[in-house]
Amino acid sequence: MAIISDFKENEAPQQAAAGPGVEEALVAALERSGGALPFLQAAIDVAHRSSGLFRDPSAVSKVTAIAAAVRAQVEAEQRAARDAKRKAEEAERKAAAEAQRAAAEAATVEEKPESSVEKDSMEVDRKEEGNVRQPNAGNGLDLEKYSWTQQLPEVNIIIPVPQGTKSRFVVFDIKKDHLKVGLKGQPPFIDGELYKPIKVDDCFWSIEDGKTLSILLTKHNQIEWWKSVIKGDPEVDTQKVEPESSKLADLDPETRQTVEKMMFDQRQKQMGLPTSDEMQKQEILKKFMSEHPEMDFSRAKLA
Repeated sequence: MAIISDFKENEAPQQAAAGPGVEEALVAALERSGGALPFLQAAIDVAHRSSGLFRDPSAVSKVTAIAAAVRAQVEAEQRAARDAKRKAEEAERKAAAEAQRAAAEAATVEEKPESSVEKDSMEVDRKEEGNVRQPNAGNGLDLEKYSWTQQLPEVNIIIPVPQGTKSRFVVFDIKKDHLKVGLKGQPPFIDGELYKPIKVDDCFWSIEDGKTLSILLTKHNQIEWWKSVIKGDPEVDTQKVEPESSKLADLDPETRQTVEKMMFDQRQKQMGLPTSDEMQKQEILKKFMSEHPEMDFSRAKLA
């Protein structure tokens, strides 16, 4: 598990000292070297020969921290772009759904039997009692102390903190099945058993703009939707989640097929239609009946 904020606080001023001329020279050297990795290798060799950098036992960890910080920045930018895209798409979907729902209600409200209205009300009540909620634009929930979003491989948690908060103020304890997050001297924002296990070494946290604590959790099972971050917290209705098509394209063929089957079955259940397994059984039964017309299938039921 990597902590990005300490490096940002300690090293950012040194990075800002490089002027335009230095950057232009580095870009030119990068182009001549034939790629980023050969360029980095050459830079490390120069640093070693000219400064004795690697006589310091902590040099490797410092270089690794630089790379980790840049990677975290790239991931943050990618998450921001994905969130913006999701919000725009969600706004369009909501507008279209609202218009469609309003038209449908106007056409059917007078014809709908009273018993059906009561049934819908009971279903809503059961959902509320069962602590199940509609997902936000990022397939997660917006809670009192934190918000979270998810895609199949990962969970992102956003916690508002007082302006000017530094990483040294943060209390962060993470295990494969437990998460505790807070500020020193204050009750924790999160403290409980995770909904599912995570890969601790692939998890990150950082302070963004001095007012937001951002946490990335990498799921151990990356083809499963989480209902909540912490067991016992309000749960999201996983039948309503919508994965990004770009994320599905990143999966290997077998995993993608499993996820698409799961999504299809969820949609079928919502519409009261048979799942893929049930449809397959129907086809097998129909084929058997056509091949054996002499048999009596009057009691056979085709769902």
